[in-house]
Amino acid sequence: MNIMYVGGLESRLHHEGDTTMAKKAELLEKAKELKLEVTEKNTIAEIEKAIADAEHHEVREATVAKAGKRSEKALKEVEVKEEKESRKEAGDTTPQAEEAVSHSKRGPVPKIRPQHERKGKAYRKAYEKIDHGKSYSLKEAVSLATETNPTKFDASVEVHVVLGVDPRQADQNIRATVTLPHGTGKKIRVAAFVSNEDAAAAKKAGADVAGEDEITALLDKEKLDFDVLVSTPQLMPKLGKYARLLGPRGMMPNPKSGTVSTNPTQAVKEAKAGKVEYRIDKQAIVHLAIGKVSFGGAKLADNAEMFFASLASVKPSSIKGAYIKSVNIATTMGPGIPVDLGSL
Repeated sequence: MNIMYVGGLESRLHHEGDTTMAKKAELLEKAKELKLEVTEKNTIAEIEKAIADAEHHEVREATVAKAGKRSEKALKEVEVKEEKESRKEAGDTTPQAEEAVSHSKRGPVPKIRPQHERKGKAYRKAYEKIDHGKSYSLKEAVSLATETNPTKFDASVEVHVVLGVDPRQADQNIRATVTLPHGTGKKIRVAAFVSNEDAAAAKKAGADVAGEDEITALLDKEKLDFDVLVSTPQLMPKLGKYARLLGPRGMMPNPKSGTVSTNPTQAVKEAKAGKVEYRIDKQAIVHLAIGKVSFGGAKLADNAEMFFASLASVKPSSIKGAYIKSVNIATTMGPGIPVDLGSL
């Protein structure tokens, strides 16, 4: 029985070999007609692939148009684009053209200097006075700020506070006012949008410009010769048509900022005395100038303490984590000084 099985197997193998040889002979004959460079040494799979490629090329040549999307130029551009995409997906960045410069061998990684080293000489000198490995108390920070002014003019001293709030939430969109004990050091021009009868009283309180007619004439000419605009609730509707002029500049009177008041003379006095508005930006940071370098450490510390007391008073009740995340004090164009939150 084993002899019969072996004999049958040999007969089947011999038959399959004949079939393969016959198929290869047919493929070689067809390849010869297509003038392909294949021989008996090639496998059947290789011969079939060569024939398929040649037939595809013939079909492509037959469908090539003289112009348009099926023109030879357009088809070549598509092939090049497809090839680039395939190499991009494979992560192959080797140059394809002979004249292209290979980027496989790169030079040394460029050394990027820290930001403070790329600043001017005066800034670098001021930067070296700060110990960046520690946090300073509020009084130490404002005192140090007066010593690290890299400019020749009387720079402002600014407080930058990162809060743990979400400005997109209405109850966490911090906006308030504070009257700094020693002012900001800037000359504030105040305009009082009051009735013509109350204009004299407003000017006596310190307003630089006052009166409904006078301010309306300025706004019609788009001349904003003032820094703060105070108004009474009764006259606010008349400012509606100037919203596009005043709004983007943050000069539209607002009850939250105390610039809309039934007592405009008091609002004028507060604005002149150093009442400033602060608000959170989109990155949840509050920026406020608390005075000038010429104020000295003591006056700046008084202003800073008043600001932080005001900031604490408007803390939203919905805050679950830390309210104040970080505080830095810096002069205009000067290096930042980190403040220890425990000293606030």
